[in-house]
Formats: sequence, C-alpha cells, structure tokens
Amino acid sequence: MPYTSAMLRRGAAVAAVLGTLTGSPVAAPAALPAAVAAPSPTPSPSVSPDVRDLTPAVARRLDAVVRHVMREADVPGVTVGVWTPGRRDYVRSFGVADKATGRQMSPDLYMRIGSETKTFTVTAVLQLVDQGKVGLDDPIGRYLDGVPEGDRITLRDLAGMRSGLFNYSEDKGFFKALTSDPQRAFTPEELLAYSFHHPLVFRPGEKFSYCNTNLILLGLLVEKVSGQRLADYLDQHVLRPAGLHHTLFPAGNEFPSPHAQGYTNQTANGKVEETAGWNPSWGWAAGAMISTLDDLRTWAPTVATGVFPDGTAMVGSAVQKQRLTTPSTGIRGAGYGLGIFDVQGWIGHNGSLPGYESLTVYLPSTRTTVVVLLNTDISHKDGIEPSTLFGQAITQVISPAHVFDLPVPASATR
Repeated sequence: MPYTSAMLRRGAAVAAVLGTLTGSPVAAPAALPAAVAAPSPTPSPSVSPDVRDLTPAVARRLDAVVRHVMREADVPGVTVGVWTPGRRDYVRSFGVADKATGRQMSPDLYMRIGSETKTFTVTAVLQLVDQGKVGLDDPIGRYLDGVPEGDRITLRDLAGMRSGLFNYSEDKGFFKALTSDPQRAFTPEELLAYSFHHPLVFRPGEKFSYCNTNLILLGLLVEKVSGQRLADYLDQHVLRPAGLHHTLFPAGNEFPSPHAQGYTNQTANGKVEETAGWNPSWGWAAGAMISTLDDLRTWAPTVATGVFPDGTAMVGSAVQKQRLTTPSTGIRGAGYGLGIFDVQGWIGHNGSLPGYESLTVYLPSTRTTVVVLLNTDISHKDGIEPSTLFGQAITQVISPAHVFDLPVPASATR
C-alpha cells in the first residue's frame, strides 16, 4: 500500500488510536481481533486481583501469545519484559534482529523508541515548572515568538495535546521531503514551519488531538529557559540521575551497537526497506530517542511516580499529580495527561517511527512494569499497530482486569 502522510503522523504517535483521535468516542473491544486472538488455555490461578504471578505455566502462555502475534502481524523480532517486585520476572526475545544475517533478537539491543521521547521532554518541562522558571498555564508566546495563537496556547495545552496546532507530520510538503531523503536532517524550526502555515484545527484547550508540533515547541522551551541543548539538559537532569546509561538523544542518525535493524513500508513507493540508518531528527523532542530494555524497565516506575530510583524527587509531588491527571481522550478507558497516558490503569507511553515500535507501561497497584520492543512499524492487516497487539495479548494473560486495549480500524490510520 502506498505510504501516506497519515501513516507518517502515526510514526511518532502515542498509539495509533490516540494519534488519530478527533474527539469522538470509540469503543475498544476487550479482546484481540479474531484474526490475532490466541487460543485460551485454562487460566492459571491468580495471586492477586490485578496481576498474575509469572509461574512457568503463565510464562508458557506468554510465549504462546507473543509468538502468535508475531506470526499474525509478521513481526521479525520482539523482546518482552515483565517485572513485579517480589515475584518472578519474564524477559524473552523472539525472532531476528536482522533478516539478512539471521542474527537473533536479544534483550541487550539498543532500539529507537519513538514517542516515548515525549515522556522525557515533558519531564524536563515539569522540572522547570518545579523550579518556578515557567508555569504550566503560561502562554508559549511568552517564551517563543511566532507561534500561531501563542498568547492563548499554554504549556499545559501543549503537554496535554490540546493546543489545536496543526501536526507538522501531516503536511504534504514534509511528507515529500522526508520520504525523498530519509537520511535528511531537519531542524526544529523547519518542522514548525510545516505546521505554522496551516491554521489551527480547533481553539486551544477545546479538545484532545495528538500532535507532534506540541513537543517540538516544548523542546525549544526547555532550551530557551535552561540555556542548554535539549539533549544536554536531559542527560544531566533526567538520564544520569535516573541511572539510564544506555538511553540517549541522538544528534543525527547515529545508533550505538548492538542494535536491531528496522523494517518499514513507510516509503515513497510503499516497499519494505531497512531503516537503522534513517535520521530520526524529524521527530526531535517528539520522537528521536534511543534506549534499551533494562533502561526502560527503570524508566517506567520513575516517570509514573516522579521519583528517581535513589528515592529523590525527579518531579515534585504537586506537579506530578498534575501530570497524572489524565482527562478522557474520547476512548473508553484511556486518558492522556501531561506527556503520559493511562490505559485501563497502565501508565506510560508507546512509540512508533519507521522500523521500530515500543511500549513501556507501569501498573501502580502492583508496581508491575511491561516493556515491549520490536523492529517493525508495519501495521497488522486490521490497521492495528503491532506494539498495541503485543500489549493487549500480554496483559490479557497477566492482568485480565487491566487489559491494554487500544485497537483501531485501518481506516483511522490511512
């Protein structure tokens, strides 16, 4: 299928269903679509009402559903991690990291994490709020010139996806520029220019609509107020204090080794291509970062609680409370706060950009973390992103009372 700008918009989106939401309620089914629904063995006994213990029997069920989704969605390789303090862990890799060489997928690989970048950028903004350097209800025009309706769009609107700004990744000119040269470097200002020649799509604060433009502005805000490059600020104030030694904000298309090869059909001719060498600068503060399974395991509770692993505050409790206030997106069971979502109790974010997808979520009631990393962003035939399929299948096994259920019809993403 030819690649379209609507698919590109999805490429750095929180989830396909959230990335295309226009405010209309959409009922999400409680089970996987019939095409990818795995067989249902006799349920294992549940240790708690929220999350099952990862007994050998439960681990075998997880193996089965992960392999089933891989086959149905044609995923080359995936790594899955599930952790609950005081219980057994589940860390498994399946399939290949590189189809050309047959190199196996493994838990130690660096992966591009797309829109999980947003959780880091918004954390930086919230730290500046804590320090009294900016206010969530300040207009962005107080700090940055040239933003349409900049005197009305607040930092809260930007972080909560309620600004009304046009999403630059839906612009036809941007689509042509990116697909004609995937290794091209884009500046933040160039990305904003694609957005700003369009009128606002609704009045600021009126409703939820996922938009990468918002995060480009917040990244520039961090640089303006802190006096540091965004990558340097994040390294000094977020990554190192959190102990995330294998998470980085690349300047271009650099990609530490070992990493997986990525596969996408988001190309000018719709053919599948390898993407490890593509330049993610087009996502910048909205989607350019790289991480690993172990680092994301640490990041999930850190971002969900606002507390660094050593017990010190990453974000003050009052600001963190505002972050986790997740107004409805119009999707049953799904809310979006300040750069973070809550789907059926799972708090976190996911990411997708050409060749890679990820999902990192945390269930506070049991302190359970789930991380999924895969090396394709090619949607299932029903139009559902594979990371969503994995999240749904895994949580149906481990937390049937909290199923990550965000399917989306194909027409919504194309």
